[in-house]
Amino acid sequence: MHDDRSRQMKCGLEKAPHRSLLYALGLTKEEMDRPLVGVVNAANEVVPGHIHLHTLASAVKAGVRLAGGTPLEFPAIAVCDGIAMNHEGMRFSLPSREFIADSIEIMARAHAFDALVFIPNCDKCVPGMLMAMMRLNLPSVLISGGPMLPGIVGPGKKADLITVFEAVGRVGAGTMTEEELEAMTEHSCPGCGACAGMFTANSMNCLAETIGVALPGNGTIPAVDAARVRLAKTAGMRVMDLLEKNIRPLDIVTEDAVKNAVAVDMALGCSTNTVLHLPAVSGEAGLNLGMDIFDGISRLAPNLCKLSPAGSHYMVDLNTAGGIPAVMQELSKLGLIHKDCMTVTGKTVGENLVDLSAQIRDPEVIHPIEKAYSKEGGIAILHGNLAPDGAVVKQSAVAPEMMCRDVRARVFTSEEEAMHAILDGKIKPGDGVVIQYEGPRGGPGMREMLSPTAAITGMGLGKDVALLTDGRFSGGTNGAAIGHISPEAADGGPIALVQEGDTIHIDIPGRTLTLMVSDEELAERRKKLVMPEKKCPYSVLRRYAKLVSSAANGGRYKEL
Repeated sequence: MHDDRSRQMKCGLEKAPHRSLLYALGLTKEEMDRPLVGVVNAANEVVPGHIHLHTLASAVKAGVRLAGGTPLEFPAIAVCDGIAMNHEGMRFSLPSREFIADSIEIMARAHAFDALVFIPNCDKCVPGMLMAMMRLNLPSVLISGGPMLPGIVGPGKKADLITVFEAVGRVGAGTMTEEELEAMTEHSCPGCGACAGMFTANSMNCLAETIGVALPGNGTIPAVDAARVRLAKTAGMRVMDLLEKNIRPLDIVTEDAVKNAVAVDMALGCSTNTVLHLPAVSGEAGLNLGMDIFDGISRLAPNLCKLSPAGSHYMVDLNTAGGIPAVMQELSKLGLIHKDCMTVTGKTVGENLVDLSAQIRDPEVIHPIEKAYSKEGGIAILHGNLAPDGAVVKQSAVAPEMMCRDVRARVFTSEEEAMHAILDGKIKPGDGVVIQYEGPRGGPGMREMLSPTAAITGMGLGKDVALLTDGRFSGGTNGAAIGHISPEAADGGPIALVQEGDTIHIDIPGRTLTLMVSDEELAERRKKLVMPEKKCPYSVLRRYAKLVSSAANGGRYKEL
């Protein structure tokens, strides 16, 4: 076994005090003699996606012991974006990704683990753990908590968290009563797991599977399914085999593996947050993945799935239809999947697809290539004088009417201001809601803005109103929601120069985002620009604002 790392900490005369402390944990000499496997468990009683992770941690530890290792569990934090949404809590969500990565690195290096198993589930916890995995480069497997089932809110009527968010807009529009809304809230999220659609958490769990650092089934097996527990036991056993064979994350996360993930991202219509997280993860792996790789692959990879919020299917449906292996097999017909990439199974992608007999089992959920929803993928990257470094839109969730459109700028300097205007009926068809100073540094924290986009949709304006921001959107967002506009307003980006009534030309097929104002006028506005003073009362966010870089490169910390 390749347990040299822990032997430096537990073996030899001078390490007798260390062994004394290991005995204090209740370990036997036999357990100390085995490789030490860290089990990173993000379980807590706050996040529905994490409430059940102790069960999976127990299964992982059983798998490690079955394969001859000694598991030692330690915790990681996690934020529920749904609960943190639309109040100051959301400012802490994206920063939590960096803190998760840092804290895991601290624990793993301080305690000399030989290998690691990571157990995340929700939005920032998955990429945070993947970032730590790349930094540490120890034999590792990720096993997520799995997706939530959709709720049942009426005969044959399914729902999820986004249904509730959009229902708030319906109440605002007068098409639903508050009593009906409250009845819906009780049944839309029926239990544990990551919210039931193709939102950020499930997107990242599917992409972890695609890249090869998680086992087949990781992204789609429901949280409540016993197969999820079996997968966790298998993960515990697999990490011991990776340790024996010295297969490490950087052997798996190659440029081709990341390209596989981006192709699957486009086919699934994943969250726009993947454009933040994949560059951050690949950056930790020493790869340079910018926004434009998404657009290049999007032009080649067809959109094969429309899961909530873009359609009526849910993660459980994707699992039944063949899951990620079926999607990869279909994309391989176009040469978009690199089958020679290594995975945590110890086999290549191609070998895994053969072993799984990967195929589409429900063509209504996973469309075959010849019946793709569109020839292009789910995400588009826009450039123009409003977004010199790029902006992101989930084009698979945009109404045809909004794909190429002029909108009238309605300018706000915070999400709260915009939300009040929307619910007060001040936003009209043809408007483009521009929210400035919500980027990584300007927020600080680059808040997700599911509430305003869901309210716009719920009020029946999804085909007539755009939302443009240097902030970001939930994976549950649909409509013409254009985020990550870079450079951000706080860095003097052109979005800071937009004024009430300006015309903005959106051309998603043409990949352009243009503020229809002359260069001369913009230069005059820049001379007069006064940044709004935002006093952040939280030291943790002030430190984050000083360290964070542009959303265009994943919002990672700047190199110090």
